[in-house]
Amino acid sequence: MSPGQQRPLFGWPDQRTLDSWRRGDCAHAPRDVLIRISYVLGIYTALHTIFPNELQADGWMMCPSSAPLFAGQSAIDPVAEEGVDGMAAVRKYLDARLN
Repeated sequence: MSPGQQRPLFGWPDQRTLDSWRRGDCAHAPRDVLIRISYVLGIYTALHTIFPNELQADGWMMCPSSAPLFAGQSAIDPVAEEGVDGMAAVRKYLDARLN
């Protein structure tokens, strides 16, 4: 995922801040950003648990889905359109698939 795609996921930080977070300096990140990071990590972990193939797990977010939640769109679409609420919906969907 490019930095341009990452910025909206984390609440539109400037590039320097995003680079700092990417290096692991999240100590001063706002609560909203920490929640977003938590969702991203949970989605990543769920995908790599569901799909044994790393390429499939890494690509799933960008592929169109027939699941009712996505209605033919990819999972990244509600994330990009709805922010934290979209992340929560995707995470809930994946958690249900794990159970």
